[in-house]
Amino acid sequence: MLFAYTDFHHRGPYVGELEAAALRHCRGPFIHLMHDAPAFDAATAGLLLAGLSRQFRPGDICLAIVDPGVGGPRWPVALKADGCWYVGPDNGLLTAVAEQSREQEWWEITWQPEDLSSSFHGRDQFAPFAGQLASGRTPTAIGARPLHDPVTLATRREQILYIDGYGNAVTGIEGHGIQPEQQLSVAGQTVDYAFTFTSVPRGTPLWYINSMGLVEIAINQASAAEELGLAIGSPIEVESA
Repeated sequence: MLFAYTDFHHRGPYVGELEAAALRHCRGPFIHLMHDAPAFDAATAGLLLAGLSRQFRPGDICLAIVDPGVGGPRWPVALKADGCWYVGPDNGLLTAVAEQSREQEWWEITWQPEDLSSSFHGRDQFAPFAGQLASGRTPTAIGARPLHDPVTLATRREQILYIDGYGNAVTGIEGHGIQPEQQLSVAGQTVDYAFTFTSVPRGTPLWYINSMGLVEIAINQASAAEELGLAIGSPIEVESA
């Protein structure tokens, strides 16, 4: 499958153009994983992508674009991690994916179209490259060479990465690294563990381990973001057990 993960949102033509550019080189399916990744923030978006990538299977391809430096001095890259491909900018977006993988190969994309725009490399370069990978072509055949020094970014997991439509706040804390008896401190308030929403009364805050394996902060049948004053980037402290 070919997945798209971007900060483009759905306004305007960009998402449609991205899909069209990829599918000119392969047959579907083209899965719109999400288009509201943390905007302009490669490190935070990369942590969220790493959580989502646990659902990928060998052979899947992810077109990953959070690219505030588009048109500037950064390489277009492809990362093969545990059998899955990730295509996007070499700006640290793929750091967390690479760190959690057992096997990885980095490639610098040398292929580019004749009419490469200055501001939409996602459509003009990344999507066609990903589409050609999906068609079965190798990176070398398309136009790429091994990359030995990809850009990496320091990642802070103790923060809010994403807030969904319900106001639940996804953190970068991995569920296997925290114990149920530990509390979270965020925005001047403490939050206790519960297995899921219905484990606490309506209106009660909780933290739980979500479907990505990450710690998430919620309120049963209310918006944790609104009630607790949370935003992307809000720092979190994990209290000692």
